This record gives sequence, C-alpha cells and structure tokens, in this order.
Amino acid sequence: MDEATLQFYRGNATAYAGREITSRKARLAAFLALLPPGGHILELGCGAGGDTAEILAQGFDVRATDGSPEMAAVASKRLGRHVETLLFHELAEVEAYDGVWANACLLHVPRDQLPHVLSLIWRALKPGGAFFASYKEGEADGRDALDRYYNYPSPDWLRGTYAEAGHWDSLSMERGEVKGFDDQIAAMLFVVARKPI
Repeated sequence: MDEATLQFYRGNATAYAGREITSRKARLAAFLALLPPGGHILELGCGAGGDTAEILAQGFDVRATDGSPEMAAVASKRLGRHVETLLFHELAEVEAYDGVWANACLLHVPRDQLPHVLSLIWRALKPGGAFFASYKEGEADGRDALDRYYNYPSPDWLRGTYAEAGHWDSLSMERGEVKGFDDQIAAMLFVVARKPI
C-alpha cells in the first residue's frame, strides 16, 4: 500500500465513514448470489463496515479486514465485532474462502505489485470461488487531489494483470460511475472473476 494513501485513510477514518456510498448494493447482491448459502467471505478494505453489515444480514460468514487500524476500529464499533487490520500482501490463506469482496480498495495497489496481490487472492479462494473488485479507470497511475495513489487501469491492462496472477475460469468487467470522497465523478471498472473448480 502506498504510504501517503494509507495515512489519508488513517487520518480521515471517521469522516470517511460518514460518507459511505450505498450505490454498490446491487453489485454486492449479485456477487452474493454467486456463492453457496452461508459461505465464507473475505472482505478486503471494508472501510466503515457498510458492506460487512449487509453480508452478515444475508447469512454469510465474513472475515472483515481493512489496511487502516483506525478504519478497522470504526467498523468494529459499528458492527459490534472485531475487524482485523490486514494489508493485502499479508494474505496467507490457501483455498479458504468461497468469495473475496474487495470494493474500492485494490485500486490503491501500486501497478507493479497488483499481480502479486491478485495471486494471493487467487490462492486464498476455494475452487469455484468468486472475486469482486472495483477500480478507477485510466491509462496510467497517479494521484488524486487528496494525494491518494491510484493504479488507474485500462480494461486491457487489467485483464492482462489478472491473467498474470492466476488462471480464472471466467472474468467479466463492467463500466460505471461513482461519486467519491473527493466529490468527483469517477469512471469505474467492476470486475468479477471465478476460480476454476
């Protein structure tokens, strides 16, 4: 994780939690429909825990994590349960999860590190497991007005990066727009990949 980006979330955890985006609920519902009832989900970058609460409400077993201890504390208080601090490169499980939900977090992984992080996620998925992630679309990495790092992938670059990380049974990608914490409308790429059975 880029240090300046991590420090942004550490310093703005409470404010960020108050600006939670709810437009992703339909994508979360579609993702959960891919999983077995009560399946085990790893959530990366859970933020204030909004998605975690919905996943729990739908009867799934979720391990919620965030890279910022401050953000994890906000989510823990909201959910009434422990939320772990976990950086992406620390993921060590093998075939442990039916699904991995990584909404608006892997977009901060430096481009040269993303294949490795995706390979760790591939390894952590059970055979047939599903993986959702979203990215801000672009052509080259850079920083936003708040000095947060983004990898800003193009669809072709992202497909190649996923292929480098592991063999996927399927990979779908959709475009959309999201209004972010900086009040800017961002072009997004939403990716769902399945690990072979």
